Amino acid sequence: MHPNSAFRPREDDLAELLVREIGFAAIFAGTPDGPRVAHAPVVLSDDRTALQFHLARGNALTRHLGGATTLAVVQGPDAYVSASWYADADQVPTWNYVAIEMEGLARKLDDAALIALLDTLSAQHEARVAANPPWTRDKMNPALFSKMTGAIVGFEIRITAWRPTFKLSQNKPTEERERVIKGVEATGHGALGQLMRHLGSDREST
Repeated sequence: MHPNSAFRPREDDLAELLVREIGFAAIFAGTPDGPRVAHAPVVLSDDRTALQFHLARGNALTRHLGGATTLAVVQGPDAYVSASWYADADQVPTWNYVAIEMEGLARKLDDAALIALLDTLSAQHEARVAANPPWTRDKMNPALFSKMTGAIVGFEIRITAWRPTFKLSQNKPTEERERVIKGVEATGHGALGQLMRHLGSDREST
């Protein structure tokens, strides 16, 4: 992650909002077999102190996560930044991006907590789908649902550190930022451009 403090969001809830909206993370941990990563949908607690997810029982990380220091990373929009977009010729290309790290100890969830996690996860995303009626596990054969949940393991990370990075040209003058915004939008990265505009207006108002 980029160490420049200019790339830390001033709005404490912006990183939380993106974690909730994206809802998918890479989960990293060290294991006796070396570093491993898994990819999973995630649920952030209301007080933003815990992140829950589930993995396949056969995943290379699953048997090592209980009690392990774990890192979850949610990736936001990103894009290449051409040096040709700057008025100053003495510039180099770079990459603008959003990434949010959450670190903490992982613990295994019991069966009841795993089912509660699955219910919460499906309810959140079914609301976005706007299905009528929304899918719930009540539609499944209970025995089949039980068999399928037996093939996964739930975990919770108690978050001890948030490390969000919003590298969006905040270290550039306003005129140069506008050039970059137009450039990334022209190359099809509208979401990144909107974030750059949002953080730019926040910077100028302080």
